[in-house]
Amino acid sequence: MVSWKGMYFALALFLGSFFGSIFMLGPFLPLMFISPAWYRWITDCIVATWLTLPVALLEMVCGAKVVVTGDGFVPGERSVIIMNHRTRMDWMFLWNCLLRYSYLRLEKICLKSSLKSIPGFGWAMQVAAFVFIQRKWEDDKSHFEKMLDYFCDIREPLQLLIFPEGTDLTANTKARSHEFAEKNGLKKYEYVLHPRTTGFTFVVERLREGDNLDAIHDITVAYPQNIPQTEKHLLKGNFPKEIHFHVQRYPIETVPTSKEELQLWCRKRWEEKEERLRHFYEGGKCFSATGQSIVPPCKSELRVLAVKCASLLYWTVFPLGMLALLYLYSFAQWYFAAMIVFFIVQQKIFGGLELIELACHRYFKKQQKFHDMKVKIN
Repeated sequence: MVSWKGMYFALALFLGSFFGSIFMLGPFLPLMFISPAWYRWITDCIVATWLTLPVALLEMVCGAKVVVTGDGFVPGERSVIIMNHRTRMDWMFLWNCLLRYSYLRLEKICLKSSLKSIPGFGWAMQVAAFVFIQRKWEDDKSHFEKMLDYFCDIREPLQLLIFPEGTDLTANTKARSHEFAEKNGLKKYEYVLHPRTTGFTFVVERLREGDNLDAIHDITVAYPQNIPQTEKHLLKGNFPKEIHFHVQRYPIETVPTSKEELQLWCRKRWEEKEERLRHFYEGGKCFSATGQSIVPPCKSELRVLAVKCASLLYWTVFPLGMLALLYLYSFAQWYFAAMIVFFIVQQKIFGGLELIELACHRYFKKQQKFHDMKVKIN
């Protein structure tokens, strides 16, 4: 049975992303062709306002409690975030942590490429320059390289979330992980999957070479009860009662530099996750006896509450206002239709707005080099 909370959660997120993509992000798309760096900063700020909505819905409507232990974050620093993939919703739940400990506009996520086609959600993810992957390294390596070099070029602080496990923990994926462990003489895991280290090592090496990496945040996520494995569970009202995050911060100076040592370093983190999660689920359902972070959040709970209340109010009124605008004015209807056509057609022709953004950046970079050469000659 679909619950009213589940329906409200899904509908609020969809309408917000759908109308937000068209009426909030759409007017700034031409800026991509004028200044990609400014386009990136402005659209990131707009997308971040929407990212507060699932946080508000989870905590204020669905009653989820968030517990963060460990090192916390240094606000605004450039990092790679690695996390175990317990459910298909982990990437969304992480926003509850980042709202308190960092800045939501800095986060980018590695997601499967099929998600970019979803109306509203996918459009906003394209504008936000999320990294869409095919889950085939031969196809993904070149795209990773271009995206990471772009972020290094524009000097935009970046917190990139990747899931080295590649997929969420289910009975089938655990069985495949066990097979991999048997073939390679590794220990079988019950609470995590064996990580794939190729993408992780490439990302860390590329960002380090581009001087755009301060730390690696290793996050372990756990759910004491009500584990929503898929979107269907949320629709049925199976929201987590509590979401526990344990954060370990590793300054980049302490992380190995060679590829082989970096791979071993990643596997070691997953060994620790397995033991940490074993103690969590077989023990007191908490990561720390104190339940407190060593580093306090950069925002007080009062400020977080104000953000959540403002987000719920805005994203409730905004879609209603846009529906009224469409009902009353023909120019709004024409703009609405034109933007929907644009989002669909540009993806079929160019592959997505993030690829158009990359092309614009490469063009401006070539123009700048040409200008610099002319200045030297003269």
